[in-house]
Amino acid sequence: MTRAHDADAFARGKRQQRLRRLTGQAIGDYSMIESGDRVMVCLSGGKDSYTMLDMLESLRRSAPVDFELIAVTLDQKQPGYPEDVLPNYMAGRETPFYVIERDTYSTVKRVVPEGKTTCALCSRLRRGTLYGFAEANGITKIALGHHRDDIVETLFLNLFFGSTLKTMPPKLVSDDGRYVVIRPLAYCKEQDIQAYAEDQAFPIIPCNLCGSQPNLKRAEIKAMIQEWETRFPGRVDNLFRGLKHVVPSHLLDTELFPFESPSPEELLQYRSEHPLTDASDVTDVLAEAALNPWIQTVEPESDQAQDIIIKTGVKVQRP
Repeated sequence: MTRAHDADAFARGKRQQRLRRLTGQAIGDYSMIESGDRVMVCLSGGKDSYTMLDMLESLRRSAPVDFELIAVTLDQKQPGYPEDVLPNYMAGRETPFYVIERDTYSTVKRVVPEGKTTCALCSRLRRGTLYGFAEANGITKIALGHHRDDIVETLFLNLFFGSTLKTMPPKLVSDDGRYVVIRPLAYCKEQDIQAYAEDQAFPIIPCNLCGSQPNLKRAEIKAMIQEWETRFPGRVDNLFRGLKHVVPSHLLDTELFPFESPSPEELLQYRSEHPLTDASDVTDVLAEAALNPWIQTVEPESDQAQDIIIKTGVKVQRP
């Protein structure tokens, strides 16, 4: 019993460390947070946003820059919404917490025909409300809880149903240039987040508005990707790595590559500036970690160390 308990505690600790490390790595890689930032953590009551808040609070204590955190939730007036859950949970946290009340539920139900997906309008109304709060309160970054699996799923959603090769970027400037949206969990797997949420016993609030809709396209894509991963373990990792190794000259967008009869010299110049990179050909992670102040150390037994050994052949030495 004791050994099993110790093994479980060890697994929980490793999971927390992995999520923290990957969050810090994503923040550093994409310059998500800078000195003096006021970061608004959008707290929905789901596993992802709870985990994001935990990771950001933990990183703030040892971050290489000073920044503030402000947690915000939007009460959309859904029937049966438990208004006391998040205020009670946040009462014991170090981060200031605000509740914005706006009846987007009635608007969505009135505008969207019965049987149609409500996600697009709901998201637009929610985003507008959060942007308004951010502007009124001097927020410089808006943090959303999307993770690695969300990013891969969105890639296929846009490709299959929108004929566009794009996904959720880890860092995004709004169309009008006034807001910066960041996704600190961009490198984190949903499986780890789900397990961490169970470890922490977060008081999860289900979304009765969109979660109850049948035949959502995202659910179809998620099931497809999960089937691939079951049949071919590691496929999702490869898909995600592929998003970081884009070769415009091997796609069809004339806005990204000068296809109009380039000379051999021009091609050589372009390829010198945009070298072809195999999906498994990664930069030395040790050097990257040394340059990324959000990553404190690389432990020899860590997942990151194993990644280095597998992909580069570099042995990790204990400092």
